[in-house]
Amino acid sequence: MMGLFWSVLGIASGAFIAVQAPINSQLARGLGLPVAAAAFSFLSGAIVLGLATMLVTRGQGISLDWKAPAPWLFVAGGILGGAYVTISTILIPRIGAAALMAFLVAGQLVAGMLLDRIGFLGMAVREISLGRLVGAVLLMTGAVLVRLT
Repeated sequence: MMGLFWSVLGIASGAFIAVQAPINSQLARGLGLPVAAAAFSFLSGAIVLGLATMLVTRGQGISLDWKAPAPWLFVAGGILGGAYVTISTILIPRIGAAALMAFLVAGQLVAGMLLDRIGFLGMAVREISLGRLVGAVLLMTGAVLVRLT
């Protein structure tokens, strides 16, 4: 039963990405600058997540260990996320939501396979099998077809 819950949560998260891109694009159109829209998207998200962090840490009586993570980890995700949101904001009016989502998923799969292969940041190493390779090629082909049709 929990497996179904996590699967549905993953699908919902993907849907949020699909909805976020046109919202940010509309904000960029109104502001006149995609990077400004991305900045405000991150600012609002940071405020909400900061409040949620305060509520959870206080509610569970835990404190964050600010010294444990390597310093670069505090900024790397934000930099990558900022690039993703800005690029998505620029691309969605040009290629559409379906094509953008197809290319995003294809890029995630290829990057995920490479990260699995090298065991990035302590992840379990998973080989790139023929099945995984064929799946990636099919997904990339599907992404191109979504864009061309």
